[in-house]
Amino acid sequence: MNRLWPLTARGTGALVLAIACFIVANEVGIHELLYFGMLLLAVLGASIASLYLTRRADTVARSFMPDVASVGRDARVTVRVGVRTAFPTPPGVWQDTLPKGVAGDAQGVFPALGSGLRGSDRIVELSYAVTGTRRGVHPIGPLSVRSTDPFGLARRRNVFGEKTHITVAPAVVDLPALRNFAGEAGGMLHTTTTQLGQGADNLIARPYVPGDSMRRIHWRATAHRDELMVRQEEQESTPEATVVLDRGVLRWAGEAMQAPGADPGFEIAVSAAASVIARLAHDGYAVEVIDSDGTQLAERIDGGDMIEVELVINGFAKLVARRDDHLQQLPRVFSGVMTGPVVVITGRFDTADAAALAPIVHHSTLPVLLTVSPSAGSLERAADLGWRVGRIGEESEIAPAWVNAVDRAAANVLQ
Repeated sequence: MNRLWPLTARGTGALVLAIACFIVANEVGIHELLYFGMLLLAVLGASIASLYLTRRADTVARSFMPDVASVGRDARVTVRVGVRTAFPTPPGVWQDTLPKGVAGDAQGVFPALGSGLRGSDRIVELSYAVTGTRRGVHPIGPLSVRSTDPFGLARRRNVFGEKTHITVAPAVVDLPALRNFAGEAGGMLHTTTTQLGQGADNLIARPYVPGDSMRRIHWRATAHRDELMVRQEEQESTPEATVVLDRGVLRWAGEAMQAPGADPGFEIAVSAAASVIARLAHDGYAVEVIDSDGTQLAERIDGGDMIEVELVINGFAKLVARRDDHLQQLPRVFSGVMTGPVVVITGRFDTADAAALAPIVHHSTLPVLLTVSPSAGSLERAADLGWRVGRIGEESEIAPAWVNAVDRAAANVLQ
């Protein structure tokens, strides 16, 4: 039945019967049928009127748990509807409009309401689960409620409220921890010891400042200077790592520039980048996230700061490819720098790219290259030049590629 037609199948049958009564009454002359037809029309009119005199929604507010959804994971949507009705209303059927980026069963029974002439708005709370299917920011809504009168003769579809945007972050794959590398211990920073003198008596001392440990007081220097002095034999440092997400459009399909989620290959790369960032930060590394031209994609993440990791991954919800291509100029970013793990994530990759990236190997303790679309022989060439390589053509390949690269590097460390 057309949704613009206000009558249900039962109501349409009643209308047809009323018209038939008028026709038969006119042809046969049975006046009782005329009265019966008029009664049916009156009932239909009253049914339609009852729907338009009741139920009006003034406010519709949606909340999400968690606040940001993730691809492949469930989130709960709660809809709070403020309704004011002059007369009691029967129950109806509600449905929330879902975009292509999320999936779920967003419908249910809208409860019956009593008269609210003397009271404030009634708050009706609806809830349903959704699953993120495409990274990006997607509009949910509006909410519609389909009601029928108590006799089931007429119906009305009310549309309530505005759209509410839900953010869907990339999927994060659980990667195993780094082993036999500094900083792997569950988000704990490691301590390096620098000997600034020879022997305990020759360590350089400095004046005590609030916050220094009392165990580091250098008593001999304190007696000599007549003020509290502390040893400076230890300095805490955070191991550093760099994640490079190559967004050059030449590495991806053209759709990667248009909107998040448009290019499956780029989505795998973004998911891999998010997963590696989470792993390295959890292992205690201070993580820099950059593009292939050295541009920062996020603020530096301190080791173990998983809240900042979550914020960065949520920010990746809007990430798209860019027009230029700077992958072969990436070694300039690491010129004159020695750092920890460097993880490069890219799309199309050939032997010329492998040769161009070779200098980075000498500036990293763990050079890892993950690519979505490598050409024949390109990964072998990169491995010969010192990269720990992996192909991530599918999301299910991210974890195996990471394990293979890390295990190979760990084996080299143990030799």
